[in-house]
Amino acid sequence: MAIKVLVVDDSALVRSLLSEIIRNAPGFKLVGAAPDAYVARDMVKEFSPDVITLDIEMPRMDGLTFLEKLMAARPTPVVMISTLTEAGAEATLTAFELGAVDFIPKPKLGIAEGLREYAELIIEKLTDAASVRVKPRAKRVESKSTSSEEKVVASRLQSTEKIIAIGASTGGTEAIKDLLMQLPAGVPGIVMTQHMPPGFTKTFAERLNKLTKLHVVEAKGGERILPGHAYLAPGGHHMMVVRYGADYVTKLSDAEPVHRHRPAVDVMMASVAAAGGKNVIGILLTGMGKDGAQGMLDIRNAGGYTFAQDEQSCVVYGMPKEAVYIGGVDKTVELNKMGDAILEKLKSMGTGNRL
Repeated sequence: MAIKVLVVDDSALVRSLLSEIIRNAPGFKLVGAAPDAYVARDMVKEFSPDVITLDIEMPRMDGLTFLEKLMAARPTPVVMISTLTEAGAEATLTAFELGAVDFIPKPKLGIAEGLREYAELIIEKLTDAASVRVKPRAKRVESKSTSSEEKVVASRLQSTEKIIAIGASTGGTEAIKDLLMQLPAGVPGIVMTQHMPPGFTKTFAERLNKLTKLHVVEAKGGERILPGHAYLAPGGHHMMVVRYGADYVTKLSDAEPVHRHRPAVDVMMASVAAAGGKNVIGILLTGMGKDGAQGMLDIRNAGGYTFAQDEQSCVVYGMPKEAVYIGGVDKTVELNKMGDAILEKLKSMGTGNRL
């Protein structure tokens, strides 16, 4: 059965281009193209689309307001159309909090040519989104952040022997946030790869820094990995971990994409396995595809320990499923219990960190 898609965008050009791409894609059916949220609301009722593309900036009712109402009344997979700007990144992260599944970047210049170039990516994202089981989101969480001074003191008091590596893709921005909010300030240093383009990762890191007890930054390369700190791979660059004496240090690379991603989870995890061996905990969260599965196996083979998010709590049980399939997972855990599982494992590993 064809995947039914509703396009919602105030730009006639964007509606036309997206409609053209969807009509020409095998296995898809365009059920409507709405210029605003009010028309979209009626089309949702009439056509029950399998997936919706939604612009953020629209007249009468903005995309985020419509998204929140949609998820409360009729949860449906939504792929946001987002500008590659700081404001666009912030709005897109808010959309993920409200229940959006993914986003399509809107070119800054040459939108007609840009969207046509993105045609394959658009169809891939819509296909993935249609397979997602959308769950109503809990109310947005306000910051529970520790003060900057407390974060600095906590990091100075701890050992850097252990290291935690986290990978995620579709649904990962919320999963990573939920996981980090479960962890105390004294946890060992964390490195993270989330599939996102340049610009978005900086905004995401800043948001995580405000919401969690950890000091979260977008990695710049060459940083010593400290306890109580989390380093996010920047969009457009792979992040690796290398060892200098007793220290772990970040290293960036613009090498070719892996699994069509840069940053790639496998690249990060392979380097962490090599640098940390038995001192590593690897964690693979929700995401489409198989990036990270081999990296998890690398960590296990090096003597480290690995957790995968369970199917029920995943937005997309793709990457964790692949890791389980190839034997890269020691334990599968529900997302809201992952923090406790990590802390228990750290204690059993004899970590010197005060947790």
